Amino acid sequence: MVDTLGVAVVGFGWMGRVHTQAYARIPHHYPQLPLRPRLVTVAEEVPGRAEEAAAQFGFASTTRDWREVAADPRVRAVSITAPNFLHREIGVAMAEAGKHIWIEKPVGLTTEDARAVADAAAKAGVQSAVGFNYRNAPAVETARELIASGEIGTVTHVRVRLFSDYAAHPQSALTWRYERERGGSGVLGDLASHGADLARFLLGDIASLTADTAIFVPERARPTGATAGHTLATGELGPVENEDYVNCLLRFASGARGVLEACRVSVGEQNNYGFEVHGTKGAVFWDFRRMGELGVSQGTSYQDQPVSTLYVGPAHGEYGAFQPGAATSMGYDDLKVIEAQRFLRSVAEGTPHGATLADAVHSATVLDAMSRSAESGSWVDVEVPA
Repeated sequence: MVDTLGVAVVGFGWMGRVHTQAYARIPHHYPQLPLRPRLVTVAEEVPGRAEEAAAQFGFASTTRDWREVAADPRVRAVSITAPNFLHREIGVAMAEAGKHIWIEKPVGLTTEDARAVADAAAKAGVQSAVGFNYRNAPAVETARELIASGEIGTVTHVRVRLFSDYAAHPQSALTWRYERERGGSGVLGDLASHGADLARFLLGDIASLTADTAIFVPERARPTGATAGHTLATGELGPVENEDYVNCLLRFASGARGVLEACRVSVGEQNNYGFEVHGTKGAVFWDFRRMGELGVSQGTSYQDQPVSTLYVGPAHGEYGAFQPGAATSMGYDDLKVIEAQRFLRSVAEGTPHGATLADAVHSATVLDAMSRSAESGSWVDVEVPA
């Protein structure tokens, strides 16, 4: 028997749309899941945007005030896809109202914000999911299995990269993303949060680090109206308050070393995300733009050892829910469908599946350590959350 779960989406920019589409696709890819989402309400303060979402996707109702979602007895789970500075207030309120939470990273502006939401969810006994979608790629999960099984020997070092040009245009609007008070730590929260999660997902806890940051586009034009995504503007110039770039050296608890580099103003780079993990007997390589491929080097040759390409298929991760045979491409939205499924499964079974608020707290401690290191110019220890 299939039960339904009343869901709401708070914040209907691009990511709110992605969450909504993921909910809609659940019955197509996971027909055996005992819980199916029902779109109850969408909350968005920009006039007309919620109504457009309801007309397109079939939400039963709309509101401009997210507090009405917290008070709505029809809603049992909430996607929080509002700007970063609202994560803590909305997340805590939804947890205290007994709603299960699927929230986008970085979950607030600081470790304290992420921990506040995590603590509220734990106290209320609700399930959580966090938008660390890249760990859901079947090739990434396969890489983790190869590393854990010792197929590449003892891991020696890793490089994680996240380069994008979404903010490279000098006329990109000065939205909340570029303000310290509302956007937090710039590219650290936006892209490096994914990198910190991937590094820990693959290699375990980060023990210490040293980081360097920079702002390369110091001023941007203030928008004259509502924005969505990364739009251009020609208004009055204002200061960019948070980082465009971060480069970080990592020391893992295992003894492995790493490099994490992220930039939002990399001209010529479109979603160049990936990693290379090297061990004493081999290596694994992954590029998000070739999501279904995993480069693998393993054996006992050491020198001149070749790299083969593994095309993931139904035996790897959640691939079989989307395609029947290897080497058929998956996309970004598919990773969010996997995330939605794991969130709903967590609710149905009462047991966490996939990335949770605990992972968000771990990532946030790394980001805060990066900020402290960039300010002090020294190595800093990374707190391991209790």
